[in-house]
Amino acid sequence: MPSLTPAVVPPGTLSWSAQPSIPADGLLLRPWRPADRPAVLAGYADPAVQQWHCRSMTDEEAADWLASWPARWREESGAGWAIVHEDAVVGQISLRRIDLHEGLTEVSYWVLPHHRGSGLAPRALSALAAWCFEAVGLHRIVLCHSVRNEPSCRVAARAGFALEGVKRAEARHPDGWHDMHLHARLASD
Repeated sequence: MPSLTPAVVPPGTLSWSAQPSIPADGLLLRPWRPADRPAVLAGYADPAVQQWHCRSMTDEEAADWLASWPARWREESGAGWAIVHEDAVVGQISLRRIDLHEGLTEVSYWVLPHHRGSGLAPRALSALAAWCFEAVGLHRIVLCHSVRNEPSCRVAARAGFALEGVKRAEARHPDGWHDMHLHARLASD
């Protein structure tokens, strides 16, 4: 069925080139490398990441996860970056879903425990949002987190993502169903 509206971002906008690295105010967001597996394993072994992202990973699963990102970039369905600070991977930030036709993406992030509270996550999120709007031409970026995840709420607010509402019992976590905050930022914000 043909759409009556043109795509906000034409297909091929991402896949025509390699996934870029993005400078981020003292950080670098760069595509994942196979050698980043220890940082991915450390992240998904962290109890807070397990609580809020609802997963853990074996070594083999981490290798598969890292290997999945280039195909997602080529398919224009998602993109993931390592957050690098002082030559070390300190976290991850990703576009979980990309809808070029609607000009929409959903972002997720985590930072390793010893780097939390240092402002790295909001800086990474702000840089990624700027790139999405300026380089890609997206219209809207959303992020969701449990209403109980107050640090993630602070990251979203510091990066200019307005709280739009609560999605009731929207996500199942290890301890049951959680209401989720919906934050968003528009290209016009």
